[in-house]
Amino acid sequence: MSGPLEGVLVADFSRVLAGPLCTMTLADLGATVVKVERPGSGDDTRSWGPPWSASSTTYFESVNRSKRSVALDLADPTDLALAQELARRADVLVENFRPGTLDRLGLGHARVAAANPGVVYCSVTGFGSGAGADLLGYDFVVQALGGLMSITGDAEGEPTKAGVALVDVLTGKDAVIGVLAALADRSRTGRGCRVEVNLLSSLLGSLVNQAQSCLETGRPPGRMGNRHPSIAPYETLRCQDGLLAVACGNDGQFARLAAALGEPGLAHDDRFATNAARVGHREELIASLEKRLAADDCALWQERLTAAGVPAGRVGTVADGFALAERLGLAPTVTPVDGGTPAPRHAVSYSTGLVRPASAPPALGADDDRVRAWLAGPWPASLPHPATEHEVTS
Repeated sequence: MSGPLEGVLVADFSRVLAGPLCTMTLADLGATVVKVERPGSGDDTRSWGPPWSASSTTYFESVNRSKRSVALDLADPTDLALAQELARRADVLVENFRPGTLDRLGLGHARVAAANPGVVYCSVTGFGSGAGADLLGYDFVVQALGGLMSITGDAEGEPTKAGVALVDVLTGKDAVIGVLAALADRSRTGRGCRVEVNLLSSLLGSLVNQAQSCLETGRPPGRMGNRHPSIAPYETLRCQDGLLAVACGNDGQFARLAAALGEPGLAHDDRFATNAARVGHREELIASLEKRLAADDCALWQERLTAAGVPAGRVGTVADGFALAERLGLAPTVTPVDGGTPAPRHAVSYSTGLVRPASAPPALGADDDRVRAWLAGPWPASLPHPATEHEVTS
């Protein structure tokens, strides 16, 4: 098996989350990714434990499968020359150094593009390469500065971060979009491209209705806990044994909810007959619904409401999410062809099988000898995707 990006070489000078997620996605689609790491310590996330894995941490392993690792000291002239040669050969270069750092090493866009005019050079920053170049871009800080925390959490509580480094993830996915668009353009024009993504822009672009509300009204939205600012009921409701997420997106769904709860008259009550009315009388609405829901547990209500055509689900754990995906036949994980722990799979399904089999995340410098010999040798000799060798020998 190959993939649509077979033959595409990615020089991965990124670390932590957004950049590595981008390059792992490219590897899933068949690109050969060479991850350049610091000798001795490697990517920062190799030490971000617990939980620890056999060779590093689960954090590192979550975004670094199907790559080759080479340890290069960019302060060493010999290693720097190898890094520059890798950039000269690459179809795509992804980096998230502070703006200006790679310029001083001869690995900035201008120098790389001069030697490699077709390169797609993707820079990931926190706040752009202009006035925000000196600001340190960490997901948590961007969640705070960009407003995500201000709309997350209970109305009477403190602003709260999302339970995962969501801004890094969104930025990594934006980087994939940018790289693929630039590769498509290069296939038509032969031109390379500078692609820039930053955490703040990716966050603001992901706030969708909340961002548009702020721009339209001039009033920043606030925290509402699990409630939706424009729809009701669209929140968690308390049952006998826990919380049930209920999402009524239209009046018909609400009518079915009322009937399933044994209170069909609620759908004809002037306070609740339309979504606008329900939002305006939310407290009375929720009190009426929870009075009925208190009679049984979440699992029973989920079953009844789902059967009635009302979107509803018990609030579960991450393990519950994987178990549900398994029951639904969504094959939520992928196991590396060379062994190792299963990981969340590439999220997109393709009818023509565009995703390559995965190989395990590499140990630090696992491909030093192979990559150094390749960079010192004649070009354009190819460096295959790491899963290929296992396929050939198995």
